Amino acid sequence: MLSAPPTRVAIVGAGLAGLALAISLHRQGISCSIYELREPSASTPGALMLSPNALHILDTLGLYDRLRPQGYNFESIAFKNHDGVTTDTYYLGGEKLYKYKALRIYRQVLLTELRAEVKRLQIPVTYGVKFSHVVSEDDSGVTFAFVDGTSASAGLLVGADGIHSTVRKHIAPSVVPKYGGLVAITCAIQKSTLTFPASTSPDEYPMPVSIHSKNGAFVMAPQNIDGSEVLAGTQRAWPEQDRAGWDALLANKPQLLELFRANIQDWPTIVQSALNNVSTDTLAIWPFYVVPKLDRWFSPAHRVVILGDAAHAIPPTAGQGASQGFEDAFTLAALLAGLAPKLPLDRALTVWKDMRQQRVDRVINLTLQLNAVRLPQAERDALAAEGKLVWQTGADGELAWLYNADVEREVRDFIEAEKRG
Repeated sequence: MLSAPPTRVAIVGAGLAGLALAISLHRQGISCSIYELREPSASTPGALMLSPNALHILDTLGLYDRLRPQGYNFESIAFKNHDGVTTDTYYLGGEKLYKYKALRIYRQVLLTELRAEVKRLQIPVTYGVKFSHVVSEDDSGVTFAFVDGTSASAGLLVGADGIHSTVRKHIAPSVVPKYGGLVAITCAIQKSTLTFPASTSPDEYPMPVSIHSKNGAFVMAPQNIDGSEVLAGTQRAWPEQDRAGWDALLANKPQLLELFRANIQDWPTIVQSALNNVSTDTLAIWPFYVVPKLDRWFSPAHRVVILGDAAHAIPPTAGQGASQGFEDAFTLAALLAGLAPKLPLDRALTVWKDMRQQRVDRVINLTLQLNAVRLPQAERDALAAEGKLVWQTGADGELAWLYNADVEREVRDFIEAEKRG
């Protein structure tokens, strides 16, 4: 069983987690290569939230100072009721308590910077290849094939290929993503088209904001540097579709707009102004899928590993999907660098998975509480009657467990304890 860092790691997937893993491995002195189906010229729409735990990792990797000026920096999201009263505040960052403000940034900008760093480090990336299956794996390594009939080998294969991971089929062939019954509908609007309450100027109105009414929650979040462009969206119950069905819903802009604007009269004026100024070419959907909890994130021979959305897709409510993928990548690289006779690969991966799963479980619990806040009023009342938790902000620093955790230090402490033991 491997008891020294693998001579080469192969990564399937050049998304956020895969690129972060490659950079993290290079930092640890471990050689790697990336294989990706999509060409780098393909554009990736939308923006995402990065909280302090992710920004600390990006800072350690030398990327934060390049990213911070390219996005919208903020600390909290305000929760407002139908009458415009602020009922709660949820912190997605904070320099005083968590060392970093949160950063909302276009996904394409983040990918571009990660790709540029991978190129600068001269990490090989092969585009246009689709992973097919694992041919063989044993104590000497793993051989895997692509759809075009070619194959490659490495000491370790890591699947960072997303929620519909093909690599995961080698580890958990019966597991498929589970639909949660909700689809987010979003668009990009110009802040200048919104009708703000008469008592508040646009500059004074808190953004991001989550406005709650009997329809549920309507979120507006700035997503460019000066905050002039705003993501606007809500979630709706919708029956599960196959891939063709979701594509059809996205393509049918009139139907999608009608669903987006359903019960528009029940929203406050500012939300109605957003719904009346939708640019249909920016309409997008995000069906809420999760990956059922897996017994393990690695194959029995310990030469194939999955991480990020392939191992634990998380709904976007808490802004932790990409952040947890970064944590997976960062900690796996540290773990592999610490392999030693007293810490072989099988033991290391087992403990790493357990550490990560405990943290992901806690994040999922937080996400469910925040999801509950966004439900229509009748459903929120029903949850309260059942005694189920709905998020309510408490003491300052209550999210330090999430934002201030030194996940690399935790891995290093484990490694040192194993070597001493």
